[in-house]
Amino acid sequence: QKHPAERLKEAINAKEKPKVNYEKSGILTAETNTVNGVVVQYTEPPDSAKPTKNWRLYVFKGDELVRTLHLHRQNSFMFGRERKIVDIATDHPSCSKQHAVLQFRRISKQNN
Repeated sequence: QKHPAERLKEAINAKEKPKVNYEKSGILTAETNTVNGVVVQYTEPPDSAKPTKNWRLYVFKGDELVRTLHLHRQNSFMFGRERKIVDIATDHPSCSKQHAVLQFRRISKQNN
């Protein structure tokens, strides 16, 4: 019989060593993109900006005005069911937790 230390060495040498995985894990994004304990799936582009015009979004339920959102106050608005992080809650089963983003961006005008 072999000594237990020899058997351990053989077992370690027989196993294939794990290969290095360079794929994206999302861990760094999760650390920087967390709001109220929830990882935000959206990242604002570098050219995001508040709009120059006073845009508004009027929310109606039937014929009744429920809420007025002043869109010119933020760069972006997130729609979804995750109330901890969204700006505009959408309580419908067909909507995901982070369903959509209305993003304002800075554009440069070109003379043609």
